[in-house]
Amino acid sequence: MTHPSGTDERRRFQRIDFDAPTELRQGDRQWPVKLLDLSLKGLLIERPAPWDADLTQDFDALIHLDKEVTVHMQVELRHEEPTRLGFVCLYIDVDSMTHLHRLVELNLADSTEMMRELRELIED
Repeated sequence: MTHPSGTDERRRFQRIDFDAPTELRQGDRQWPVKLLDLSLKGLLIERPAPWDADLTQDFDALIHLDKEVTVHMQVELRHEEPTRLGFVCLYIDVDSMTHLHRLVELNLADSTEMMRELRELIED
């Protein structure tokens, strides 16, 4: 896969296109955002306007799968583009990981790929 900077990158975690109500929080600030895709290791969102975050601090990402189920991740901004922001997951609780695992599993056609990703996640 080619990175926006032009360098080649081999993705270890499959991204799935997914649209769900999502918010990004940092302290008392919060931004409703458009989720573009996610993986077991992070997420990509449209850059909100205005974007006045403290880039030295971590964020909480909340992905509302339905009224009762929310995936909650502590994330770090990993790359910033004019229209998109990419975050890597620093921490996710067991319930959120279970929901995210199931979501990714349903969207990956190859169960072998899912097992490989889980092994890589555990080994990180």
